[in-house]
Amino acid sequence: MRTILFLIQKEFIQIKRNKAMLPIMLVMPIIQLIILVNAATFEMKHIRLLVVDKDMSTVSRDIYSKFSSSPFYTITGSTFNNDEAEESLKKGNTDMVLVIPEHFERTLRKENKADLQLLVNAINAASAGLVNAYSVSILLDYNMGLVAKWANIPGNITSQTIKTTYSYWYNPELNYKNYMVPGILVMLVTIIGLFLSGLNIVREKEIGTIEQINITPIKKYQFIIGKLFPFWLIALFELAFGLLLGKLIFQIPIIGNVFLLFGFAAIYLILVLSIGLFISTVNNTQQQAMFITWFFMVIFILMSGLFTPVESMPQWAQNLNIINPVAYFIQVTRMVLLKGSGFSDILRPMISISIYAVLMMSFAVWRYRKVS
Repeated sequence: MRTILFLIQKEFIQIKRNKAMLPIMLVMPIIQLIILVNAATFEMKHIRLLVVDKDMSTVSRDIYSKFSSSPFYTITGSTFNNDEAEESLKKGNTDMVLVIPEHFERTLRKENKADLQLLVNAINAASAGLVNAYSVSILLDYNMGLVAKWANIPGNITSQTIKTTYSYWYNPELNYKNYMVPGILVMLVTIIGLFLSGLNIVREKEIGTIEQINITPIKKYQFIIGKLFPFWLIALFELAFGLLLGKLIFQIPIIGNVFLLFGFAAIYLILVLSIGLFISTVNNTQQQAMFITWFFMVIFILMSGLFTPVESMPQWAQNLNIINPVAYFIQVTRMVLLKGSGFSDILRPMISISIYAVLMMSFAVWRYRKVS
């Protein structure tokens, strides 16, 4: 036990002396958390709209005012030329073009129906879908009011129509930051644990100290515990600090038991550190270890459900996600913080991650050879 404590003490001293490692552990996660939470959002609050009104009627002006009064739209201008509008859309000067054709109101009054056109910049499919949904919702709302007005339906009768109200569980205000903060926090904790554990052992190889350690009577398990335990503590501290920042800056709800979350995080970090240890055993330079680590991190993050729901992925991707540790932790973090889930709710992912951690640690320890 004394040997392990001395190794841990030596590791903390080495971390303190490494001027490049301290900013990576302390400064970078704070900056990334603050920036990414505000930047990583699918909310559309400033939709640039160009109007092509060829009808210039009362109805077309009402539709124009309906869009201009919405807080989501910014009217960038109007024109009578379709080619000019399409050119503006191609150049990226506008996000959507609303085209109201000639005789729109007259056709609507005569035939009780009329067509207009929405041209949406769909380079970004996700934002295009939201823009289209917002626009269709505004037009449907205006259409219902127009039908009631032209049919001369009294107000007391229209009030008797069926109304649908929505109740959003776990995030009533639909605050996107409440959804993103837990996921980004998981990503930062994973990066710290994975990168630092992998690069630290490879660094011993580069500077030649690993050979000195190999000829000492230190046992393999003592060396591995002494190497990984400091990063395990640092990652847990980063998680606690990130939760504190999330609560103070972004006011994220913490409904569930924080100690339950840290219990899961402790097991999860053993798995992450094991992966870092394994990467360090198959590489001889920090550059090689960094490239391989980043390769796996990109796959883990993109398939974890951080930015896109796992349920929307193809079935083969969902099956492959079984070996994605980040997906488990993001799911549990959101469940505990936003839903207030208890131990029984996260028992299945906890068992999965525990088995995964045991297998990965055993494989990494077996792969590491303490030879001179």
